[in-house]
Amino acid sequence: MPQIDLPLERLKTYEGRNPRPADFDTYWDSALAEMHALGTDVELVPHPLDAPFAECFHLYFTGVGGARVHAKYLRPKGATGPHPAVVQFHGYSGHSGDWADKLNWVARGYSIAALDCRGQGGLSEDVGGVKGNTLRGHIIRGLDDAPEKLYYRSVFLDTAQLARIVMAMPEVDAQRVGATGGSQGGALTLACAALEPGIKRAAPVYPFLCDYRRVWEMDLAKAAYEELQTYFRAFDPRHEREDAVFERLGYIDCQHLAPRIKAETLLFVGLMDTVCPPSTQFAAFNKITAKKDLRVYPDFGHEGLPGSGDTIYEFLGGL
Repeated sequence: MPQIDLPLERLKTYEGRNPRPADFDTYWDSALAEMHALGTDVELVPHPLDAPFAECFHLYFTGVGGARVHAKYLRPKGATGPHPAVVQFHGYSGHSGDWADKLNWVARGYSIAALDCRGQGGLSEDVGGVKGNTLRGHIIRGLDDAPEKLYYRSVFLDTAQLARIVMAMPEVDAQRVGATGGSQGGALTLACAALEPGIKRAAPVYPFLCDYRRVWEMDLAKAAYEELQTYFRAFDPRHEREDAVFERLGYIDCQHLAPRIKAETLLFVGLMDTVCPPSTQFAAFNKITAKKDLRVYPDFGHEGLPGSGDTIYEFLGGL
């Protein structure tokens, strides 16, 4: 079988290359304390949609740093609860998607909230305000400032805050909430489950934002990871700060958040993925200590994985 990464048996024991900062746990404990202090207050703005069994809302909340964050929220019409819910996350540069593509969850009797990531294709605000470069991408935003200024620190916290908001909805059973998404959305699914231990099931699809140094060493700092190459070429052309750069990125590396996950996890991976290499995904998966399983697609890359949507619907349908 052709391969672009390690053989599958080695992938199953691969532990990652990107360093973990010594104060990683303190960093995220402090971040969570900041987020928890914001509470679960929301603004719900009705959205008209011709769906007789669903109520649709623009959901707004104030995230860390004062940003106004947006999600689409749909619930069964007349729902009084308690029922399950799903939080959903989109791919890099995208948005929360159409209202209609979430109706399958509402028809099942679930509520669903789909986040717009700050400063990407949706309605959420990116308040910015970082020192240093902001050239071509969000992974490196804040890299030359304090670690607390990293862009993905804020977005990871947004995922957990949205999950907490959904769990606080009177119609939702807080003990039956799951998370899913692909690529960047897969990374955010891992981050959400790590930072909100109440998530019961997580279904990440080929997660992004894992094991940055491995991506670099495979010469795959292209496509979604191109900004890593751009950063070094523009701001550290001789790689004099390479170790420090990758250690700083370790704060927002999902493989280091993975041990915090308590949710039952089902991860989907294509072994021909040259956008988010399989080894980087396994670096995170192998660190999950909760109940977990894989769906491996040997001949597929960063693309639609046949049957994955149905499998996720059934998996999260077990909430």
